[in-house]
Amino acid sequence: MADAKKAATAEAGESYEGFTEQEIAAMKDRAKEIKKSKGGKADPVADLLAKIAEMPESDRAVAGRLHTLITQAAPELSPRLWYGMPAYAKGAKNGKGGKIVCFVQAADKFKSRYLTLGFDEAAHLDEGTMWPTAFAITELTPAHEQKVTELVKKAMS
Repeated sequence: MADAKKAATAEAGESYEGFTEQEIAAMKDRAKEIKKSKGGKADPVADLLAKIAEMPESDRAVAGRLHTLITQAAPELSPRLWYGMPAYAKGAKNGKGGKIVCFVQAADKFKSRYLTLGFDEAAHLDEGTMWPTAFAITELTPAHEQKVTELVKKAMS
């Protein structure tokens, strides 16, 4: 990723200044998650719910509802943290291993204006040669909840 950034900034005539504070914080979060899981001290669901509880109120409400929708639509997914974000993995044991299917990124994680529901490569959302893998969410309506449920079920197919 850093090489791609260097190349892009060099082409644009800008200087490369390294990772952003948010990127560094996410990497540190991931290192803590790995260390905690290797030490046997991890309670992945409690950690995930604690992370949601730390979010600003607007994101907390949406992330909490997404957690419920995702775990109901695909109970075989294991909730856990991934780079400091709530994530859901298939094939994980006690919050370890497995492939991330989807994740929730709070707006303030990377100073965005909206919370994101994203899907990683393990999600089977393929539709031809191009398909969306992330969705901006500012509010969950019943129609949005139905769409999230459909997406999670499709991702697991």
